[in-house]
Order: sequence, then structure tokens, then C-alpha cells
Amino acid sequence: MTVRSSWRRRASLYAASLACCAASLAAMPSSASAAPAPIDSPAKAAAATFTDDFNGAAGSAVDGGKWQIETGDNVNNHERQYYTAGNSNAALDGQGNLVITARKENPNNYQCWYGRCEYTSARLNTSGKFTQAYGHVEARMKVPRGQGMWPAFWMLGDDIGSVGWPASGEIDVMENVGFEPSTVHGTLHGPGYSGSGGIGAAYTLPGGQAFADGFHTFAVDWAPNSVKWSVDGNVYQTRTPADVGGNQWAFNKPFFLILNLAVGGYWPGDPDGGTSFPQQLVVDYVHVTTQ
Repeated sequence: MTVRSSWRRRASLYAASLACCAASLAAMPSSASAAPAPIDSPAKAAAATFTDDFNGAAGSAVDGGKWQIETGDNVNNHERQYYTAGNSNAALDGQGNLVITARKENPNNYQCWYGRCEYTSARLNTSGKFTQAYGHVEARMKVPRGQGMWPAFWMLGDDIGSVGWPASGEIDVMENVGFEPSTVHGTLHGPGYSGSGGIGAAYTLPGGQAFADGFHTFAVDWAPNSVKWSVDGNVYQTRTPADVGGNQWAFNKPFFLILNLAVGGYWPGDPDGGTSFPQQLVVDYVHVTTQ
């Protein structure tokens, strides 16, 4: 199943991110890139290259040596939230979790594309701090619940500042929209297969279970010319250059990580009267290894 309008978030990323991120990408220090690992060698043990278990005092901010916090709204995707700085909407809970909280509030009179912002939330990335080509990328998370909620764990090519999107490539490890409580999506975007033409599939829990009911593990196993997605260890799709219709395979280079919780937008639609706030994306850990 092709992810529907999720591409607009990416388009906005490079209207809003290249306003709040791309300019800063050029000014950022060089990424701590891990060299592509020879993951096809069974004799070589996997090595941890990025680990955040979000241990720390309740209310403290994320580790600034690992994450940067983006700020602003997202006009092109018509999301409703304003991403705030510091620990206002992204904080540790003191129990080994990062909690990204979406609230229906605007205490600082933030302005969004549609006027005075109605919601706040947070988005984090590792650009300039950690990038890697290939390996096992995994997060254990509990997603929020309700119409208009849009959590995501994803990656962008570290050359975004020079080549732009979609030439940079994008790997969506997990996206969920609130009107599909039992389903998550994994998608590739690149030159010639971006936007609504992104290449991906959906994974649905059995028996009507909802992802918001508990923690689940979302991962990709990424090798030269191959990306494989899994949920709780269950592989549900594998993509190779044969899937991109003769277009450029944009995934043989370093990428950085992103975590965010959007509110509203073209794909999920806006919250409605049945959506309660606050809503939370709870992240137990993010781990990256060489294989």
C-alpha cells in the first residue's frame, strides 16, 4: 500500500526545515558519520553506533549531544502544530522514556501559516550530530491515539543541504495516522518516486489491536541496495533498486534520524471533537548498530 499524502510533510520540511534546518545544516558541524559496515559478513559482530535509552531526571531535556530540536510550523503540509524548543514538548519522564507531547495550547502566542497556532508539539533530529550508512535502526515506542495524530520515526540523507529533497532520499521507518489505529506505514522517497509515488507498504496488527495500546518495536535493516522493514521482529517488506522503476536508488549514503509528533495535516486530517489532549509519543529507546 502506497502511503497517501504523507509526502506533503516532506515538502514542508524543506520549506520549513530549509528555513529552520537547511540553512542551519550548512552551518552545522560535520556529522559524526559511521562508515558503511560490511553487514554481509556474518563473522563480524554488530557494533552499537548510536544509543539513547532516555535515562535522566523527569522533566529534563533530551541529550543535546545527540539531538537538536527543530522549531516552527509546517505550512506546505498544513499541519496545525508549532514545534517548540527546549523541554516544553519533549522531555524525559524519569522512567527511561522520552515523551513528545502534543497539546492544544498556545501560551506564547506562536503564529502558524493559518494564524494563531492552536497546538504545540516537538520534532528532534540528529543532523550534524550522528549519521550512518547501513545497519539496523530501531526504536521502541508507544504512539498517541486519536483523529489528527501523526507520529513518525524516519531518516533523511545527510546531503539534503546540497542536493535537496527528494534527491537526498528519505526512509520512513514508521508513520501512523490516527484514523488508522491498527496500522503503520514504511516508505521510501527519492528522485522519481517521491510524494504520492513513494514506495512502501503497511503493517496492520491482528485482531483489531491498536498501536496506542502498548509499546512496539519499529526497525529497518539497511544494506547496500536493500531496505527491510519490521514491526516487533515481523518483516513486512523489503525494497531494492528493482522497485524504483529505473530511477536513482538514493540510499547508499549516510542518513540522519528524526522523531516527531505532528498534529493535523493533509494526510491525517485535523483533530476533531473526539480527539483528547494532551497526546503523547512515548519513546523507550532509539538504537542503531552496524548490522
